[in-house]
Amino acid sequence: MYGSVTAVRGLSLTVGRGEFLTILGPSGSGKTTVLMLLAGFVSPNQGEILIAGNSVAAVPSYRRDQGIVFQSYALFPHLTVCQNLEFPLEMRGMKAAERSTRVNRMLDRVHLNDLGGRMPSQLSGGQQQRVALARALIADPPFLLLDEPLGALDRNLREQMQIEMKNLHREFGITSICVTHDQEEALTLSDRIIVMRAGQIEQTDTPEALYDRPATSFVAKFLGEANILETPGFRVESIDKLRPGTVPMIRPERISLSGHTARKRADAAHRQYVAGTVVDMIYAGPLRKYHVRVGSSLLVVRENVTAEQTIFQPGVNVNLDWLRSDVRVVKI
Repeated sequence: MYGSVTAVRGLSLTVGRGEFLTILGPSGSGKTTVLMLLAGFVSPNQGEILIAGNSVAAVPSYRRDQGIVFQSYALFPHLTVCQNLEFPLEMRGMKAAERSTRVNRMLDRVHLNDLGGRMPSQLSGGQQQRVALARALIADPPFLLLDEPLGALDRNLREQMQIEMKNLHREFGITSICVTHDQEEALTLSDRIIVMRAGQIEQTDTPEALYDRPATSFVAKFLGEANILETPGFRVESIDKLRPGTVPMIRPERISLSGHTARKRADAAHRQYVAGTVVDMIYAGPLRKYHVRVGSSLLVVRENVTAEQTIFQPGVNVNLDWLRSDVRVVKI
């Protein structure tokens, strides 16, 4: 608790050895507090934190054998790259010769062989991130905590580092817990994702299952875009009767768009067709996104851009269709 505010409540989770677990949620959901509890920067008001069966709830952070990577990198500005990497080894009493060997090996692994003598201020953002990761991994901690690790990088560099982090995790096999609000980052890196809301776990599952089978409308809308078909002006044909407190949902990329006079598809018996009017068309490089008015709802349709693709401008009447099996029922 922070004063009278309960940041996290009723939280129970288990992280498997070698697993990459991501805690995902909007600001104020409690995800950072969970990381601070695991790191030892915040003490729980009640409950236990167990690592390999041992309680660490009362153990201060500096006595926990863990690696931590912060969004700000937190590199020592007065030390070179090599000295930054040596620091955790020196704190563990490792001899100089062994420290040097391990530092050189780690620099090679993160592709920074020629930069060991540089100061952090002489490195790019991506290079600083690699040093931070290397420093966290070099002492072979049993688990790694990542606090918005790629948040300070631009989009292209962030995507490159996602691949690098995934490769490092595969190579080292270290149990990793990452906190982020970036959905793409979570989907790319994780073996399993926890979605948090208002201090509680909303849903836990694999990236594929969370995206394809969200349990609630909150998860559906937070993890990607979602069309909630509450008042669409038509009956969702794949659903006979909705349970109270639930709504049908379909992802934008599951909807196909065609001219209003186009012939139906070969598998039309398995599809639902509705008519609509294009309200807006947004070109976003590899994707083209449409907002289409259907009855009283505005549906989002997302298509991959191709050379021979028909482009529908605002005001054009169109048909939308989707496989009935692609509709999901989620709790409100």
